[in-house]
Parts: sequence; structure tokens; C-alpha cells
Amino acid sequence: MQVIEGDLIALTKSGQFDVMVHGCNCFCTMGAGIAKAIAAEFPEALNADRKTDEGSREKLGSYSVANVAFQDHSFHIVNAYTQFNFRGPQPRVSYEAVADVFARIASEFAGHRIGYPLIGAGLAGGDWSIIAPSIDKALSGLDHTLVVLPGTTVPEVAQ
Repeated sequence: MQVIEGDLIALTKSGQFDVMVHGCNCFCTMGAGIAKAIAAEFPEALNADRKTDEGSREKLGSYSVANVAFQDHSFHIVNAYTQFNFRGPQPRVSYEAVADVFARIASEFAGHRIGYPLIGAGLAGGDWSIIAPSIDKALSGLDHTLVVLPGTTVPEVAQ
């Protein structure tokens, strides 16, 4: 896993990534964290989320996609359903859903440049030392990058 500091949305808009993945709950809210920023910047991502069944546990481990044309290029925004709810005790992330969704992403987006934040390790309260190896395993051999905001400490992951 490559790790860089920056703004995932700005980097994707500038053409650095073909696929921007972020974690979502299953209630079609996109009301906090990077999901909120993505929904504000790209209403098509929120619309893709809202076309799914609100509150369905069946969404865990799956995703919806918004295809975005921006200036002279296009990219995909993947709303990865990695947590059921946005309320309740932490962790709210489903480690199994993270593994499942990234396996699906690897299959559909092989050959693309994939960028993502600390999915499941922020507001969802997950343990990055569990999440990171799962993403690395699923995306093995693909061009994928963790993008963290400047000054963010990335938790250590055992190799």
C-alpha cells in the first residue's frame, strides 16, 4: 500500500486517481466525514447512494458507483458499504464488509489507479491494523494508494 499525504478529493479531481473509494453506512446519509465532503462536491455520488435500499444490511460488503466527468477526464466514486449504521457503539465498521468490498473493487477496477482514505478507521472507529492488511490483500498487485490529510499519523501495521 502506497501512503501519501494530501486531499483525496482534490487529487482525484486533478487526475491522480481513476477510482476514489470511501466508506459509507447503509442508510444513504453521507452526512459526516469525507462522505459529506464527497456528497457536497459530487451530488452524483449521493444520488448513487440514494438509489440503493436504505437501511438494508444486504448492502454490507457491496458498493454503488458514480461516474464523474470532470474537466478533461473522468473517474469513478465508489461508495463502499463498510458499516451498517452511523450510530451506536464503536467500532461500527464491519471488517468482513471491508474485505468483501475491496475484493469486489479489485475485480471490477483492475488496471485503474485507486485512492482511498483511512476507511473504517475514522468515524467508524475501526482498527487500522486490521483494516489495512485486508485492503492490501484484496488489492495486491494493483495501483492503490492510501491518502491521509497532512499531519495525520497513520497507525502502525504489522508486516
